[in-house]
Amino acid sequence: MDLYEYQARELFAKYDVPVLDGIVASTPDEAAQAAEELLRNGELVVVKAQVKTGGRGKAGGVKLACSVDEAREKANEILGMDIKGHTVGKVLIAAGADITEEYYFSVLLDRSERRYLAMCSKEGGMEIEKLAVERPEALAKVPVDPQIGIDQAKAEEIVAEAGFGGELGAKIVPVIQKLWDVYTGEDATLVEVNPLVQTGSGEIIALDGKVTVDDNARFRQEGHCALVDKATENPLEAKAKALGLNYVKLDGGQVGIIGNGAGLVMSTLDVVAYAGEQYGVGPANFLDIGGGANATVMSNGLDVILNDDDVRSVFVNVFGGITACDEVANGIVKALEILGDEAKKPIVVRLDGNNVERGREILAQANHPLVTVVETMDGAAAKAAELAAK
Repeated sequence: MDLYEYQARELFAKYDVPVLDGIVASTPDEAAQAAEELLRNGELVVVKAQVKTGGRGKAGGVKLACSVDEAREKANEILGMDIKGHTVGKVLIAAGADITEEYYFSVLLDRSERRYLAMCSKEGGMEIEKLAVERPEALAKVPVDPQIGIDQAKAEEIVAEAGFGGELGAKIVPVIQKLWDVYTGEDATLVEVNPLVQTGSGEIIALDGKVTVDDNARFRQEGHCALVDKATENPLEAKAKALGLNYVKLDGGQVGIIGNGAGLVMSTLDVVAYAGEQYGVGPANFLDIGGGANATVMSNGLDVILNDDDVRSVFVNVFGGITACDEVANGIVKALEILGDEAKKPIVVRLDGNNVERGREILAQANHPLVTVVETMDGAAAKAAELAAK
């Protein structure tokens, strides 16, 4: 789960990472009240759009204000903006900073190398992806051993690789260590500060923050539930998550997909996309019911997908292993009984593997008018695409 900047700042403060004061506002009047409070100790504030994407500044989502009225005006301009498909519902009114230099730091999960990676540069405040391509020598990349982490020695190595020396490097080292504490303490997969700044008084401050936390660690991070923005969360994904399903909604698709095992589901997406080309349809979601799913899980999965307004047909593709085909068939029958008249979309089922004959027999006995059984994966994908097109 990606966090908003204001949430990242709150986590930074929790771990004593130096940040400036900031107040979240949802209306222009709230922004004015926040600015009034912050301007008591400064000459300006920054009104920053709170969206989970980059490029806010270029889109006009970051503006300076030197008065309460100006803060209200800027907030009014930013609230409701569309930034890369994200509608701005909140702004952060942040205290201004006397910036002398801007730097960059991040630590992330390097899946390809199965370790952590710290990145640091003396050039912050710009798009780091652009810097990495155009001037890779300006971006230090330092592997981090998960068993050791970023202790003082590793932090000193990171700042040295980035070209920081002497007193400045010594100031940055403890900040990097505290950011590492955020990373490990919150089960994050990314902690990024861009920019990390030095002020006129010589302080090192995290002026912005981006944090991604691992949803799989939520069982030991109870506080992360409060970080979910329910107003922008996809209701189907929220429902699926509550039911323990591995579900992702896809844009522009019409064929709902259910499979057992991530590899099979990914293959199913490809087959449906290929079959749907002639009909102008495609896959609407990723839904993996897992290797040991029972009838209840199957029922829950169908319930989620059939309630997606974009879905016109459903393709259930199961290879029975741990998940027996008769369990899947029972789940389909049970789901249709529960949904009753709410179920109005055709369902194409392909079963193979463990207890396949019994599974097909259960579906044949149920003889539900919405269910079509097709023996092959390609044939079932073509049928689901055809039905969606109709």
